[in-house]
Amino acid sequence: MRATPRPPQHIAVVGAGMAGITCARTLQQAGHQVTVFEKSRGLGGRMATRDSAFGSFDHGAQYFTVRDARFLLALQTTPQLCKRWSANTVQVLDELGRVAAAGLPTHEAHWVATPGMKSLVAGWAEPLVQAGRVELQTRVVRVERDTVQAGQWQLRAHGADDSQHVFSGFDAVVLAMPAAQVQTLLQTSKQMVTWSKRIDAVQVAPCWTLMLAFPQAVQPGLTTLGPQWNAARSTHHRIAWLARESSKPGRSAIERWTVQASAAWSQEHLHDDAARVEAKLIKAFTEVTGIRAEPTHVDSQRWLYAKTITPLGKSHLWDGKKGLGVCGDWCLGHRVEDAFASGLELALAAA
Repeated sequence: MRATPRPPQHIAVVGAGMAGITCARTLQQAGHQVTVFEKSRGLGGRMATRDSAFGSFDHGAQYFTVRDARFLLALQTTPQLCKRWSANTVQVLDELGRVAAAGLPTHEAHWVATPGMKSLVAGWAEPLVQAGRVELQTRVVRVERDTVQAGQWQLRAHGADDSQHVFSGFDAVVLAMPAAQVQTLLQTSKQMVTWSKRIDAVQVAPCWTLMLAFPQAVQPGLTTLGPQWNAARSTHHRIAWLARESSKPGRSAIERWTVQASAAWSQEHLHDDAARVEAKLIKAFTEVTGIRAEPTHVDSQRWLYAKTITPLGKSHLWDGKKGLGVCGDWCLGHRVEDAFASGLELALAAA
């Protein structure tokens, strides 16, 4: 533990998911100047929400638990952004959609951000956004030593229109990205670090996600279609998880489902086109739920890095001499809490 905090530093955080924003806001609260770079149009990473004409879908993380006391304290700073989701109806289903056994433990609270999962990360990032410290649609392609200021870092990046930019004058750089993307960026940047072999050992599975809307269910005397449960783990070879989005607090009433494919099936069909994947998952959805109505809205998302199979085994990596660090849920597991803990502990090490 450092006896005294570092003098104010200028720190770049690459990635605006839960780990990146937790790290960035903790560093900002410690008095450092932080700039966040995100290749996408919005904040959140896999704490993602996709809007549609029929309501929103949490097509990344479905919910989160609160087991870490530090996470609880952080959530209490913005209580308006989170609500408890009554997920005690979750069951494990067999291949034919029959209830086989009780599913998730009913004693553990399950939480969602409102009005969508991205709202929590976006809310936490608001001070950074207001200060003009978030660069969206900016894909960092190279991390290198500053060509003007000795001992500092600069980032080369591409904008949404493929414009090229250089951001310089950083005392430290944090990579809050999936493990494979960290390795690619470090190798492209020719930044030799002692962690490479350890990161190579991390294994993360992909996930195809299906989004369906059934507005025809919103009729007098008909509130839902199909089963009475709102979420389920499944042993169907194509499907691992299903959730009725409209059952979550703060969401619209139109019947909507998010379906997450199994890791094995997602890997097998990783490079299939979206229409083919959607057709296969809709068939499996019908088998599991018994819902045979034609969905009015169909959408999908392919997550290349969704669920950690083999984690790094420690919360983060930090080289204080170089001023280079790495964090992400994959360091500890795949939960939202893992991403939070990773970002927090890296920030405390760097602060």
